[in-house]
Amino acid sequence: MARIEIPAANIAFECPENDTILRAALRSGLGAPYECNVGSCGNCQFELLEGQVHSLYPAAPGLNERMKQRNRHLGCQSQPLGDCKIKVPLREDYKAKILPARTHGALTRMRDLTHDIREFRFRLDSANAFLPGQYGLIGVEGVEGARAYSYCNITNVGDEWHFQIKRMPNGACSNALFDHIKIGARVSLDGPYGNAYLREDAPRDLLCVAGGSGLSPMISISRAFAQSEKLKDRMLHFVYGGRAMRDLAGEDMLRELPGFGTRIHYHAALSMAEPEWKGRAGFVHDAAKDVVGGKLADYEIYYAGPPPMTEAITRMAIENKVPVGQLHFDRFY
Repeated sequence: MARIEIPAANIAFECPENDTILRAALRSGLGAPYECNVGSCGNCQFELLEGQVHSLYPAAPGLNERMKQRNRHLGCQSQPLGDCKIKVPLREDYKAKILPARTHGALTRMRDLTHDIREFRFRLDSANAFLPGQYGLIGVEGVEGARAYSYCNITNVGDEWHFQIKRMPNGACSNALFDHIKIGARVSLDGPYGNAYLREDAPRDLLCVAGGSGLSPMISISRAFAQSEKLKDRMLHFVYGGRAMRDLAGEDMLRELPGFGTRIHYHAALSMAEPEWKGRAGFVHDAAKDVVGGKLADYEIYYAGPPPMTEAITRMAIENKVPVGQLHFDRFY
């Protein structure tokens, strides 16, 4: 157990063995900044004032040489080798609504959603709830490091975590899940994490935009929306984009929800022309803008998917004067 001090804030917390500085801070209820949790975004960087840390991912894209020369490290990839003092800008909005916890779970079910997206359901040894739109970390035997995947179910208990995961061509973890894991197999689980969760108190209709495995958190948000008493007078538009018809998903799950066709609406767009396709064509961010008649600022916008998609939505929202507080996504690379 290492003691981590933040002198500027007059705060200290404990980091258990084999935990990272970021996750230990979040488990302690501190508002340490982060997004991806896997070394890609760089948002969790801190300055090491005293002590030593071990990096789980020395080549992490979220930390460049200039940062390293300034003695900066990634909180999500740093394990203390003893007591440390660090400098990190704590923020109230990063405090966990539900404290993340480490546990294990067993795979109970799998089902294919598209040619390269599959749903995996795990029953946890120790339950921990999460908010719709958040994500958890999965560690698979034989794969170095945990991977972040968004939940697709909703729960007040947290005894089951469901994920809709896309197979990545060079993804060690996704390929292990698709090709090798069997029912009953055990994995390590850690969470919940993420700040792109459903805001039930927001006074606007919802626009959910997804592509690829961004389907998972948007399905979770839509399911929670359908059950929310606070949102019963709101509308939700769900826009899903794919390259080809075989990539499309989500409509069948939304059709199961109360309010589909009245309060909940599904829209699909293809970026590649197919002769038999009669729906929207073009990029999903353009389709989303078209769906709401260009009035993006009137919506609470949730989105998830490949980085070019999320970057395009962010640019479009800023160009259309959408307040930053109405944009909800976690940055993954």
